Amino acid sequence: MTHPDQALWKQSWRANRIDFHLPHVHPLLARYWPSLDLQPDDRVFVPLCGKSLDLMWLHGLGHDVTAVELSPIAVQAFFSESGQLARRNRHGAFTRWSQARLAIYCGDFFRLKASDLLGVRAVYDRASLTALPEDLRTRYVAHLAAILPADSQVLLLTVEDLDEGESAADASGASAEIEALYRPHFSITLLHAEAVQAVIEDGLEMEALCIHKAYALRLQRNAARVDA
Repeated sequence: MTHPDQALWKQSWRANRIDFHLPHVHPLLARYWPSLDLQPDDRVFVPLCGKSLDLMWLHGLGHDVTAVELSPIAVQAFFSESGQLARRNRHGAFTRWSQARLAIYCGDFFRLKASDLLGVRAVYDRASLTALPEDLRTRYVAHLAAILPADSQVLLLTVEDLDEGESAADASGASAEIEALYRPHFSITLLHAEAVQAVIEDGLEMEALCIHKAYALRLQRNAARVDA
């Protein structure tokens, strides 16, 4: 599908406006990934991956890593900066970049099919909802549930802003948005919630707090399928 936000995402990469990119492995990934109790050679999926260093961390554990990213600039930068030589080939609606146990589908997440994710046991999702406009979030979660194998697990990391008048203690549970989006398809367990002060914006220290959370999700067997 085509959405105006897709053009904005690609333009962000062309203009190198990628403040969301972390120059290190996300600490909550390293802390909570073992709780999924996977085998080292299990296949994992990373949606909307950018050029995240988390991909190589998962690959280093022995996982077969499959990811999807809209921007070809991000995919090329990932392989270049990680020192990986990738093969490129057409795969349906995607350009597939691959090397050994690592493959990134460059194209629209919503064009992925269940056949592209055969054998996936778990998903690592860092802030995909933040990257998507609100009007696509319900469709994103439904499509993810539809293309994953039954009983897949998800480690979902979010950054949630406090509502006006809301305290960090008030926001320490599972958010209403996460419940509304994921509960029709997944069981939800909140693993972690931590209030973090926003750091720097335009050179000024911000007083606002946000809540960093980690959720463990498990796909329910009655999720609708998107066939090959």
